[in-house]
Order: sequence, then structure tokens, then C-alpha cells
Amino acid sequence: MPELGLNRVDLATPAGVHCFVSTRQGGFSEGSFAAFNLALHVGDDAATVRRNRKLLLASLQQQCVEPALKLQWMQQVHGTRVWRCNGNTLEPPPEADALYTAAPNIVLGVLTADCLPVLLCSEDGKEIAVAHAGWRGLCNGVLEATLENFNSSPAQVRCWLGPAIGPCHFEVGNDVRDAFLASAPGHQQTATAAAFMTGHKPGKWQADLYALARLRLLTAGVQQISGQVQCTVCDADRYYSYRQQAVTGRFATLIVRAT
Repeated sequence: MPELGLNRVDLATPAGVHCFVSTRQGGFSEGSFAAFNLALHVGDDAATVRRNRKLLLASLQQQCVEPALKLQWMQQVHGTRVWRCNGNTLEPPPEADALYTAAPNIVLGVLTADCLPVLLCSEDGKEIAVAHAGWRGLCNGVLEATLENFNSSPAQVRCWLGPAIGPCHFEVGNDVRDAFLASAPGHQQTATAAAFMTGHKPGKWQADLYALARLRLLTAGVQQISGQVQCTVCDADRYYSYRQQAVTGRFATLIVRAT
């Protein structure tokens, strides 16, 4: 089996906070799901996915030097609900599109294959969160809802934007552009419109999820935003991409505050 694809994220986090992104490499899944699929809802063999998750947890425990870690996933529905984890993990996972905790040793994970994963951490390291920012959730305020759960002010929260479909491949219709423009206040109209470049077909636009997320975060008061475009379609050998291959797995973006 190849070396496990689990990479640390450079979020300049306080001591004890660890961030990771998995890749397709190193797991047990086969076929369209090869090889490190972590999602149970995409048609992969459930027992195999659980083996992959067990492998993930073991690697996280080793890298964080913390044997007591617990994983918390969510049932993502492209909404704005934030689930607060107060010390115990929930199984089956809650229906939500963001997870927040101030408790140690709980790994918060989001599964994606083109949508934008966002990690959030307070400057003092006491609060962490992860959000699933597909275009619907992003437009409807999932990032703002996540920030509202922090005791720290947005100016004291650091954010990182993970691998997602880039503007080079994210073709959308007028409905998506119109939805973002309708939800943007007057002073944001120009910046919001600039995140949509004219597409290759009539009535189509190339949407920049990264620019839209940065705009929402900056408007909410976040000042420290990192993470560059890592297009999952362009790099489909490393990351799962639903646009590239409809039947496929999901990779994870994770954050934990270890003791």
C-alpha cells in the first residue's frame, strides 16, 4: 500500500492546534474510489471506508502525539447549520455544514470533492471550526454562521481555504451569479460581480469560490485568511473531483486542538 496521503496545513496555528488535508493516496478503496476515500455516502464499500477512517485516525494520533483523539464528521446538506461539539462525538453524524468546538482532542472533519473546505481557529487556539462551503452554503452564509459560534471576535480568527474547484473549471449559470449578487449588500456588488468571469458559453460564468469566500470573510471582520487556489479538477490525481468523475470518493480537511 502506498504511503498515506495526509498533509499538514500551514495555518500558523497556536501550539497544540493541528490541521490536515488528506489525498487519494494510501488507502484501501478500489476502482473509482481509489484509494483513500473517507466518505460512506458515495457508494464505496462501507467496511473499506471504515478501514480508511481507522487508518486516518491512527495517523492523526501519531502526528499529533495524542492517543485520545476522536473523529467527528457531519452529514453535509449544503446548508448553514453549525454543530457545536461539547466534548462527545455524535454517531450517526449530525446534519450540518460546519462543526465548532472549544473541547480538546476532537478532530473536526469535512468531506469534499470540489466544494470549498474552510478551517477556522482563534488566535489563542482555544476555539476551532471547519466549514463546508459549496456555492449554496457560501451564498446563504455558512461562514458567517460559523464565525457567530466563536467567543473570539472575527478579527481574532484565522481562516484557511482548502483544495476546491478553481475558477478555471467552475462553470455556473446566471442563477448562481444572480443568487450571490442578490445576497450581497450594495457596497459589495462590484467585488461580487468580479468573482464571476465570462464563461465559454452564452449565459455561463466561471465562478471563483475562493474570491467569494474571502469577500464574505473580510466583510465579517476576519483579517487573517490564507490558502491559495488548489483546483481539484486540475489535480484530480491527488484530490477527488466530482466534476472530473461523478462516481468518486471524498477527501478530508481536518482540524484538532490536542492537549
